[in-house]
Amino acid sequence: MLSRLSQKIENMWYEKGNCYWPLLPLAWLYALISAARRLFFRLGLKKSYKLNAPVIVVGNISVGGTGKTPFTLLLCKLLQEKGFKPGIVSRGYGVKITKPLFVTASSLATDVGDEPLLLAKRSLCKVVVCPDRVEAARFLLSNSDCDIVISDDGLQHYRLERDIEIILIDGTRGLGNAQLLPAGPLREGPWRLKTANLVISNSKAFLGADGVMTLMPSKAMSLISQAVLDPCEVNLVAGIGNPQRFENTAITAGFSVKARYYFSDHHKFNASDFSHINGDILMTEKDAVKCHAFAQANWYSLGVDACLEPHLLAKLDQIITTLRSNYGT
Repeated sequence: MLSRLSQKIENMWYEKGNCYWPLLPLAWLYALISAARRLFFRLGLKKSYKLNAPVIVVGNISVGGTGKTPFTLLLCKLLQEKGFKPGIVSRGYGVKITKPLFVTASSLATDVGDEPLLLAKRSLCKVVVCPDRVEAARFLLSNSDCDIVISDDGLQHYRLERDIEIILIDGTRGLGNAQLLPAGPLREGPWRLKTANLVISNSKAFLGADGVMTLMPSKAMSLISQAVLDPCEVNLVAGIGNPQRFENTAITAGFSVKARYYFSDHHKFNASDFSHINGDILMTEKDAVKCHAFAQANWYSLGVDACLEPHLLAKLDQIITTLRSNYGT
């Protein structure tokens, strides 16, 4: 379950008040190091690498979930409709990887990470994990027919040059207290939004965003069969950045909440986490990929599909069209 420390940090970041001020000196140091790093790349003191294929980075400036995975799945579909053959590179959060590795539907989340595994299962695109996204992208292009690279996260991974930057924001929580880590949730300041090609707010409008993305629930599917769970009373289980958004989605789908069991983001689930839960369990797809080995018959996952406002979809379509013409295809 979420630790008291995690809850206190969340409250400090996202609730009103100035209790973060003792951490401001560390935030200023973080800002100085971050600015120096960006400057080194601009001056060529740190080397960045240009690939022989277009690169789209899908990321955020805050820690925690913003809806990157469902958006990336939508982006893959849009690119395929435009004639591209997209591939995805990801860090593989929380797992030990020393060289680029293809992710398949049969991979284990403990080996490749939960989000890359979900992307591989849902997108049917080539997915490569490696902490070094440059090496991951080179490996992807050299060992597949992919002709465009989507970097899942990696907005601050400046070694990899990019053609397009798309930033997602959690519209319900915004940028919190707008402070940099550790005083606040931001990896880079709010100024960074103005440098991106597209800023998308998840679930709710946000000042400075180009439009809103809505997550629409799909069927609640059994983890071990093709059974579908109709709306009923369920126990919610989530190990994601913003479990409240998952709860809202479940309620939208018609489910009522019996109890909540929320864990830290990217929590490594085991059977003991569920031993005291009675009744049907509903979890996110990202969590479900970590639980198949010990899942029970009454465990279900609720998938979501990203939907963009018409004007936002049109702007994204134009970005993709321009990208294609820039590469002469």
